[in-house]
Amino acid sequence: MACTPRIRVQTETFDTGAELAAFGAQPRTGGIVTFSGVVRDLAGGDLTAMEIEHYPGMTERAIAGIAAEACTRWDLTDCLVIHRYGALAPGQPIMMVATAAGHRAEAFAAAEFLMDYLKSRAPFWKKEITAEGAEWVAAKDSDEDALKRW
Repeated sequence: MACTPRIRVQTETFDTGAELAAFGAQPRTGGIVTFSGVVRDLAGGDLTAMEIEHYPGMTERAIAGIAAEACTRWDLTDCLVIHRYGALAPGQPIMMVATAAGHRAEAFAAAEFLMDYLKSRAPFWKKEITAEGAEWVAAKDSDEDALKRW
């Protein structure tokens, strides 16, 4: 029986500990994997914000579709994807993926699959804001290459 993924695309911050405490509690769950991403400063200490844009509705549908695929591919018992948008400061939480399954290998694989998708295919656009100006973050070949294993 596949899970029903929960997707949240929001401006508000979230508490990773509170999200995890409310996640995956059911008898068939044997392993839970979480990954939380934070805004990092790749501008050498000059980053004031990472601005993330998306198309409401389209973004949620795209993430829900890939999360539903993960639920069936790995027989997950629970699945959560949270992704923020708007202006985020370095060190702030940007996203969280949580997967639960009867066995840890399935939970790990599904979490990696979701992360690879979010990094390369989810419809978000990121712009780094520094004192010198703003620059869109370009896609990386390594992110595209990671998808090939799935």
